[in-house]
Amino acid sequence: MTADGNRLRPQDLLRVTPHHSGGAVVLAATGEVDLLSAPVLSEAITKALEGAPALLVVDLTEVSFLASIGITVLLEARRTGGDRTRVRVVAPEHGVVSRTLQLTGLHEALAVTTTRDDALAG
Repeated sequence: MTADGNRLRPQDLLRVTPHHSGGAVVLAATGEVDLLSAPVLSEAITKALEGAPALLVVDLTEVSFLASIGITVLLEARRTGGDRTRVRVVAPEHGVVSRTLQLTGLHEALAVTTTRDDALAG
C-alpha cells in the first residue's frame, strides 16, 4: 500500500523510458525490478524488440534493486533478440545491479557495460 492508502502499482516501483539512438533502442529504467515490477521491464523490452533494432540497450544505471525475476527478464531479452538484435545491459561498476550480476556469474553472458556510451559503441 502507498502512504495515501492506495494499492501499489508496478509502475510506482519501476519506470522504463525508451530512447532511440541511430539503429539502437535504449531503455532507461528507474526504480526497483522485483516480482511486482518486472512485467514493466519485460513489456518495454518486448515492445522494443518488435521493431528488430540492431542493438537494444537496457540501461539499469538508476535501478536500486534487481531481483532474480529481473535477471530472468534480461536473459529472455537476449534469447528473444537472437541473431537480429544484440542486447547490452548497462550497470555502473560499483552499483547494486553490477554486483548482483557478478555474483550470479551473468556479467559476461548479459554483455554488461558500465556506461550507456560503451554499450552503444559495442
